[in-house]
Order: sequence, then C-alpha cells, then structure tokens
Amino acid sequence: MSHGQSASVAAAAPQQDDEWKSRLKLPAADSRPRTEDVTATKGNDFEDYYLKRELLMGIYEKGYEKPSPIQEEAIPIALAGRDILARAKNGTGKTASFLIPSLEKTDTSKNIIQVLILVPTRELALQTSQVCKELGKHMAGLQVMVTTGGTLLKDDVMRLFNGVHILVATPGRVLDLANKGVADLSKCSTLVLDEADKLLSPEFQPLVEQIISFLATERQILLFSATFPVTVKDFKDRFLRKPYEINLMDELTLKGVTQYYAFVEERQKVHCLNTLFSKLQINQSIIFCNSVNRVELLAKKITELGYSCFYIHAKMQQAHRNRVFHDFRNGACRNLVCSDLFTRGIDIQAVNVVINFDFPKNSETYLHRIGRSGRFGHLGIAINLITYDDRFNLYRIEQELGTTIQPIPPEIDKSLYVAP
Repeated sequence: MSHGQSASVAAAAPQQDDEWKSRLKLPAADSRPRTEDVTATKGNDFEDYYLKRELLMGIYEKGYEKPSPIQEEAIPIALAGRDILARAKNGTGKTASFLIPSLEKTDTSKNIIQVLILVPTRELALQTSQVCKELGKHMAGLQVMVTTGGTLLKDDVMRLFNGVHILVATPGRVLDLANKGVADLSKCSTLVLDEADKLLSPEFQPLVEQIISFLATERQILLFSATFPVTVKDFKDRFLRKPYEINLMDELTLKGVTQYYAFVEERQKVHCLNTLFSKLQINQSIIFCNSVNRVELLAKKITELGYSCFYIHAKMQQAHRNRVFHDFRNGACRNLVCSDLFTRGIDIQAVNVVINFDFPKNSETYLHRIGRSGRFGHLGIAINLITYDDRFNLYRIEQELGTTIQPIPPEIDKSLYVAP
C-alpha cells in the first residue's frame, strides 16, 4: 500500500467509527456534582485501551463516559496480563476495573470457563454478574453465570454443561462445583478477588486457596479491596507473581460523605431517628443495626411511626433477600434496615443518607457502611447514634481512619447531601 493510500484509509476510519457511536442507545447523562474521588483522572478514554468494539458499545450504553481513576490505573495493567493488588475507595468504579479487562480477554468461541470472579456475598455476586452482562451485551454468545449458596445445585450443573465463559461466585459454592468435577476450571486463566480483604479472612481464605489449585497454572490474579489487612500480604507473597500495586487511598473515607454523630441514650434512639426522618431530605436511606434481632425490631418500629421501610439480614431466605434488594434498588421503598450482610459493594446510587442506629465495633465495618452513601463521587451524609458505651469506639475509629466525625448541627446544610 502506498503512503497516499494508507493516509486515505486512516482518514476513512474515524468516519466509520463515528457511525457506530451515533447508533448507541446512551442513557441520560448524570449531571449530579462529583468529588475528585472519581474526577481526578489523567483524561484517558475507553477507546485508548484498544478494546473490542462490541465491548466499547456496552461500556458507553451502560453510561460510562470516561474511565475513573481506578479504571485508568487497572485496565491497561490487567490487559497486559500482570497480577494486580488494587486498593481504591468504595464506589469509585472498582467493578468495571476488572470486568472490562476480563470481557476483553474472553474468547466467546471457546466453550470454557476463562474468568472466575469471587465475591463474599450473594447480593454482590448477583450485582456483579448483572453489570458484567450489561457491559458484554453486544458480545455475541457471551455466557456469564452466577452461582452462590442458597440455590439448587442441579440448576448449576445444567448451566455449566451448556457452557459458561465468565463465572461469578461465592467461594463455598464454586469449590463444591470444582470438587464434584462439574465446573472445569483447568483452562481458567483469570481469577478476580473482589472485596479481597473479606475473601482472605479466616472463614474464606482456605476455600480460596483450594479453588486456586483447580485453575490453569499460567494464571493472572487480580485483587481489589478498599482495605488491605495483614492476611492479604501473606497471600500476595504466596500466590501473586510480581504484582502491580495500585493504591488510590491517601485517605480512607469518601470525600463526598459528611459524617456526624448524635450523643443519645439507648432508649432515645428511636425518637432520635424519628426526628431525623422529619428533618432530613432523604432520597433513600440505609440504617444499620448490629444484630439480626435488632434489625427486625427496628423495622417494625419505623413502620409503626408511619414510614415505609424494608429490612434484610442473613437469616432470611435467599429468595426473600433477593426480592427486598431488587425492590429497594428500584425505589419501591425509601428506607432499608439491615445488618452488616449489606455493607460490602452494594451499589444503590439513590442512597444519600446512611444511619448507624448501632455504632459498629471496628473501623473497617464503619468504612464499608458509610460507603453505601456518596456512590461514585456523589454527595451523602452518615449519621451515627452514639451511646455512652460507644464513646471510645468513636474516638478509636476516627483515629484509625484519620477522619473527623462532627457533632450533628441543629440544621444540616442540604447542599452536603441533596443533589441540586
């Protein structure tokens, strides 16, 4: 091809490119203000990563305009095949940071499991597989499957028999399927641990290590988390190969979430909550209790006060849990009372108020709870009801997170948590 020809081909290419973009069904742009947790980028575009067009179509139709900071850091490194240890705040786009490279590397013509994504809870598994399907919806023949405890094994057996490319799972269930020879992971070359700190806690780590023994020997492991305790370092030294480390957490709490405390006696808590409901402009709220029993009692009290309220906890039947999560997410109800089952990774954009009816015992739980508000750089508030017994915990958590929890003022400025 002569120089002249190549120049004219190059000139023709962008026009074809514009054509596919103009046919996309884009969602309405999100005009809410955002903090630099998601805006402090290098200015990359998704097209800079040379992704397949079908994947780009899914990315744009999902409403992703440009990569967030964690996506800019992780996507090119993951595409290059390196192991990654990535630390970024809740709600800054971690999920797409591993889904986009996973989808890019998936060859739908090969009927084998190529990517295994492990998450600690069933709700997060459902949410992650949903996002994966949406991003990959234009990839012909793509099969994404979610498998967790609480569902019938025989259904999983049938679906795996018909072929799956990307498997999203909780550890116990996938280990069961691998041990029974139902899920063949021998050609699976990408493993993602999302909420890695939880997956490497004592209850899950032995399962995760057994699962790794079933994978392809040449494999890539991607760890994503907001917090990295010591267990992660031990795991990294044993299983990761020269991992690329990403840390976007110069501070732990989200910039968009303002934190308050109210000093109350235990018996005043419900009254205090009632006052908050009447004064705050709540879009949707999540209210945390420290036990299953207290979740149900509080939900009953809130309903008696005349407010709409759902509740969710780990002792409920899975189908019921799924329904509550789905309905709350679709805005069927304004308030959700829950236990810590619901803290991790759950992404409901409309939540602008998180209330710790019971103050958590440790800073990690606190961080994950308040991270349910202020998703993707938006604004939110967290209000903590503090009793005399909680006072040392409050101080310790402030110290550990290097954050300030302020006394609640008589009036909270709406611009802190209500989008204009």
